[in-house]
Amino acid sequence: MNADLRTRLGGLELPNPVVTAAGCAGAGRELAQFFDISSIGAVTTKSVMLEPHAGKPAPRMAETPSGMLSATGMQGPGVDVFLQRDLPWLLARGGRAIVSIAGSSPGEFGELARRISEAEGVSAIEVNLSCPDPSDPSGRHFADDAAQAAAVVRTVCSHTRSGLPVLAKLAADVPDLVGLATACAEAGIDGLSMINTVRGMVVDVHTLRPTVAGGMGGLSGPALRPLAVGCVYRVHEALPEVPIIGMGGVHSGDDVMEFMAAGASAVAVGTVNFSDPSACARVLREFTEMLDAREIFRAADVVGVAHRVGNGS
Repeated sequence: MNADLRTRLGGLELPNPVVTAAGCAGAGRELAQFFDISSIGAVTTKSVMLEPHAGKPAPRMAETPSGMLSATGMQGPGVDVFLQRDLPWLLARGGRAIVSIAGSSPGEFGELARRISEAEGVSAIEVNLSCPDPSDPSGRHFADDAAQAAAVVRTVCSHTRSGLPVLAKLAADVPDLVGLATACAEAGIDGLSMINTVRGMVVDVHTLRPTVAGGMGGLSGPALRPLAVGCVYRVHEALPEVPIIGMGGVHSGDDVMEFMAAGASAVAVGTVNFSDPSACARVLREFTEMLDAREIFRAADVVGVAHRVGNGS
């Protein structure tokens, strides 16, 4: 038996639901020596900014009991280098590109969307709303305020060519996740990616100082999975027509099945890529074997099953 693995994110059809998470695979180059990157649904690129950005000083990462804390600070060469070097490399190898963008204002997000959507071969744009808003004296992220997030999304959508899906990436540590998702949907997005890392801290017990530069970082890895699955479940329940890429601690085919049953149409593999760079191929194989073993003929039939079971139907 060969299950139909195709999945849809708005107007985008992917050959299977396994994608990479932004920031965990660059633009695919680091993983390509371990498996054929055209074999997975898509590569979600590291967030691209308008100008080159050095990021935060070292140290940038710290291990935790069940994951990793990172504080890279959006390091990258800027959109010009991405369009001239990284995107053509990915497309030449048959990869599908979901391009993550990050900005410091709605206008900057809009200009990035315009530049990216003019490029040939881009499959979708993912809007990283976990960027600090410099106009807010408290340093809050755009995702912390539904109105600000919606303003960014509207600007991105207005600068994106017709037919190119726009996804909003949401974090869990916001005042009202369902309200934020609803505001983004009303602003015109085609789908959601969730969840982003959760802000946290690790303190070195020997120096009694934060382990990563700047103190706070983003927590990722297995510790997040139950939280992430719950977030996907809640948002799918409130917005069942909005496609979701679920992510957070994905390590196996079981995890893909869990996220999709909660309501995700696709599932991103993130932190595990650092320890197992062939993880995406393995996870896809395990998920496919699980579908076959359970005689599930279409991966899309798994989406949201936990809601129907939970309601006793």
